[in-house]
Amino acid sequence: MGSTSTVSLYAHPQISIKGCPYRQRLRPPLFNWLLRVELLRRVYRESQGESLSAPLQRVASFVVPAGVFVVVTFVLWKVVEKLLIPKQSQSSAIESKSPSQGMKWSFPSIDMSGRNFGDEGLFFLAESLGYNQTAEEVSFAANGITAAGLKAFDGVLQSNITLKTLDLSGNPIGDEGAKCLCDILVDNASIQKLQLNSTDLGDEGAKAIAEMLKKNSSLRVLELNNNMIDYSGFTSLAGALLENNTIRNIHLNGNYGGALGANALAKGLEGNKSIRELHLHGNSIGDEGVRALMSGLSSQKGKLTLLDIGNNSISAKGAFHVAEYIRKSKSLLWLNIYMNDIGDEGAEKISDALKENRSITTIDLGEEILLGGNNIHARGVSAIAQVLKDNSIITTLELGYNPIGPDGAKALAEILKFHGNIKTLKLGWCQIGAKGAESIADALKYNTTISVLDLRANGLRDEGAVCLARSLKVVNEALTSLDLGFNEIRDDGAFAISQALKSNDDVAVTSLNIASNFLTKFGQSALTDARDHVYEMTEKEINIFF
Repeated sequence: MGSTSTVSLYAHPQISIKGCPYRQRLRPPLFNWLLRVELLRRVYRESQGESLSAPLQRVASFVVPAGVFVVVTFVLWKVVEKLLIPKQSQSSAIESKSPSQGMKWSFPSIDMSGRNFGDEGLFFLAESLGYNQTAEEVSFAANGITAAGLKAFDGVLQSNITLKTLDLSGNPIGDEGAKCLCDILVDNASIQKLQLNSTDLGDEGAKAIAEMLKKNSSLRVLELNNNMIDYSGFTSLAGALLENNTIRNIHLNGNYGGALGANALAKGLEGNKSIRELHLHGNSIGDEGVRALMSGLSSQKGKLTLLDIGNNSISAKGAFHVAEYIRKSKSLLWLNIYMNDIGDEGAEKISDALKENRSITTIDLGEEILLGGNNIHARGVSAIAQVLKDNSIITTLELGYNPIGPDGAKALAEILKFHGNIKTLKLGWCQIGAKGAESIADALKYNTTISVLDLRANGLRDEGAVCLARSLKVVNEALTSLDLGFNEIRDDGAFAISQALKSNDDVAVTSLNIASNFLTKFGQSALTDARDHVYEMTEKEINIFF
């Protein structure tokens, strides 16, 4: 071994690392900690079938790793320091602690996602958590960690009392990994949020999590989205809900619960008082499943505030059961029933129930991606509009991807002109056309509440843009965000909007999205000039997205 890479270990409590730009004085307790890390590393390697029988390997396993670990760890956390914290605080990002305490992460949130460091890397990184009393959120998402790697947390999560959020999403830990992690978390009293999305969990993994929930009293948020949990796993989790009264939010989006899983979950919810948010998007629970679920929620003694049952093959028949729950609920604030097929009949049933409800502030009957809304037409949206006449509680209405057409837009606009308390209105992909835009524009002249308006992909063209521009000339102190993307708007429409922005000194718009239209450099320049003019005259900034 050359002198430039020699590592000398003397009897004196100083370790000298030669040939390296970084030197650090390490006293015996920290040296013992390094040996402990190396032992963990050796155990991991032996578990993977590696041989350490060669004499040279025996020597190297104690001498070389000590020096290399110091250097690599220093470099690694300097990289983390530069990526994760502001420049002005870099000097204090990694502070020395007493040797017995190991390395300190002096920032509350650590994002190590997508680094692909695998199981062996986790053995090195997890060890520092055992000594850390600062980091509250750590993400090891998408790093190729398997069940074997999770053994690194054994002893670490039991001793750490500050870590509140642990994200392991996107790692193929499978059911075995879930079992290993849950055995460790049973004795943890600090972690409040556990994220295991897209981790190849099945029913056995869900069963292990359920057993952990029966004993753990610190966990508040559990995310199990996009896994392979079936009816059996839902049944196990439902049983845990009967015994656990500390869990607040449970996310099971994109699993395979089906009607039977929803029925089992409903029984668990009946006896649970702690659940506040229930996320069941994309579980194909259908009308029968939603009937059982709504029955269980109606009998629940808790105070559910958010219910997400989007993309579950719910028809008008299922909407009837949802409506019955809406009538009874006094705590629900947010209802997501997007991407189903309730149609006009279902919309009317939901609308009738909303007339009696005075808690729901956000209702989502549409969708934000190109997968379809609820097949609601002008008739259905007219019923929803009538609710807003007397209901000032609803502040967010999402109707995207429903073919309400210009007639539906007109029915909604006539009510919103002088009634309701809608602050966010989303009508993207609703086929309202220029005529519908004219109705919405007319309402904006008088409406004093709408702050966010989404009109994407409605075929507005220049005619619709010109109508909206006329309204922007009128004093409107509410509208701050306008989304006109994908509307076939050309330079004429852009010129009209730019003139409106210039002529109204009291314009409140701070965000204008006009991307994916047919503007040339002339239309873009006109809007840019308008933005600069507004700033020069009023010092108000408008973000324009092309």
